[in-house]
Amino acid sequence: MAGTIPQNHIPTPAGSDASSASLLLELVGHFRDHRERLLQAWVEQMTAKGLLAGLSAEETNTESVTIYDTCVGCLATGQYAGAETYAANMAQRGVLRGMTTEQIIGGLLTLRDVYGRSLAERYQGNMARLAAALDIYEPVANKILSIVAMAFIEERERVVREQQASIRELSTPVLQVRDRLLILPIIGVLDSVRARQLTEQLLHSIRANRARAVVVDVTGVPNVDSRVANHLVQTVDAARLLGASVIVTGISPETAQTLVTIGVDLSKMHTVGDLQGGIDEADRLLGYQVLRVDTAAGLSPTLAGR
Repeated sequence: MAGTIPQNHIPTPAGSDASSASLLLELVGHFRDHRERLLQAWVEQMTAKGLLAGLSAEETNTESVTIYDTCVGCLATGQYAGAETYAANMAQRGVLRGMTTEQIIGGLLTLRDVYGRSLAERYQGNMARLAAALDIYEPVANKILSIVAMAFIEERERVVREQQASIRELSTPVLQVRDRLLILPIIGVLDSVRARQLTEQLLHSIRANRARAVVVDVTGVPNVDSRVANHLVQTVDAARLLGASVIVTGISPETAQTLVTIGVDLSKMHTVGDLQGGIDEADRLLGYQVLRVDTAAGLSPTLAGR
């Protein structure tokens, strides 16, 4: 009929709360009504981009449906708690599975594009309404994208921190040689964070093993400067408070000369040339002595207490 204006050509007053609420409902209804079609388009595009590598067909279906419905739910309610929870879980599973940033973030960007193009198709005859629809939809899509990105970054950082802690523990093992005697061989660069972790680990081991003597070997530390030396002095003081004597071994002639030159207070440190000498000194402090015992094969050393 002449003069009749199609429904999608009805002008919408800009800034009207009632109109915005009505348009929001219309958008939610659109995404729900076209769910299967848009889901299929999304999966096809992700497949073409190689973003689903490593996922089975079942996993792809489950994840895509959940993400799609979560996004529509956030749009409908304006609440993001569900998205935050799911994003954290998805990031954890993605990181553990070895998924890349491109796979996780790229998938969300692709979904955002699928949503946006579907709106462009719906409102292609009414640019004002399309602009209003995008004003409602785009902030929600960007918010969800930022939630997922932050969850992925935080999970990556958590995994890295755990790996670093494991590496530090492996690189600074506190070994029990015999009753009341511990050895701490330090290998690699000793920075402030690692030195603090080393001291805490050593003190816990002293208490747990009721140690009375500790041999700290720094042969594997490339540079023992004033900072490292001060860390060692602090470790010695802390161990002494727990009743353990600390013997430092493995200080090279070059390192010894450097420490004397820079004026580090080493008066509290008991130093011995090498690891074996340090163990012998610790045995002496603990009252052990080496005895030679006759056996059928000849003489062999054994350790006896005082």
